[in-house]
Amino acid sequence: MFTGIITALGRIQSVQPLPGDGAGLRVTVTTPAGWLESTEPGDSICVSGACMTVVQMGAEHFVFDISAESLRLTSGLDQVGALVNLEQSLTLATKLGGHLVTGHVDAVGQVQTFEPVGESYHLVVGAPSQLARFFAYKGSATINGVSLTVNRVDDAADGSARIHINLIPHTLQHTNLHTLRQGCRVNLEIDLIARYVQRMLSSPQAQD
Repeated sequence: MFTGIITALGRIQSVQPLPGDGAGLRVTVTTPAGWLESTEPGDSICVSGACMTVVQMGAEHFVFDISAESLRLTSGLDQVGALVNLEQSLTLATKLGGHLVTGHVDAVGQVQTFEPVGESYHLVVGAPSQLARFFAYKGSATINGVSLTVNRVDDAADGSARIHINLIPHTLQHTNLHTLRQGCRVNLEIDLIARYVQRMLSSPQAQD
C-alpha cells in the first residue's frame, strides 16, 4: 500500500527480456543516493503507479521483473532512460499525505491537454469508459503514482470521461509529470473507497 506522495525520481537504466516465450522484462532503475537504505529484496516499490517487487538491488539501483500482462496494462515501464516516480510502501508510521493507493493500475489514460495557467499547469486526461464513473469533483485520482485532486469531470457520449487536474509547481518539480505532453499515455488508478462503494452498490443484496 502507498500514499501517492512521490519521494524520489528514478531513471530506467536497462531493460532485458526474461527467458521464455511471451515472458516479461527485467528492469533496472537507478535511484538517488541513500533512497534505498531501508529497502530489502522482496520489498514493494511503486514505480510510476505500478507496485513492483524488488528482486535485486545495490546502493543506488534496484531491479524488478514485470510480466507481459502487466506491460500490456501499463505505460512507461519499458523505456530505457525514462524518468519514473518512486514511492516505498507505507508503514504504520508513514504520514498519509495523499490517499490510499494500491499500486494496481486500472487502465492507461491519454493526456489531452497539458498547458500553463498562471504559475500552475492544467492537465486533462482521457479516462476509458470502464473507469469514468469512479472520478468525481474534488475526489482523488492516481496518475503515474501521484495522488491528485480532480477539479472537474466531463462525461462523453461514448461513456468515457475527461478529468481535469491543476498541477502546482511543487508537484511538477518533484515528479515526472513535468515531462507530459499531449498524447502521452499515463497509468491510472481509481480511488480505493470508490471501488468498494461501486461493488457494494452493484451486489445483489444492494438491489433488495
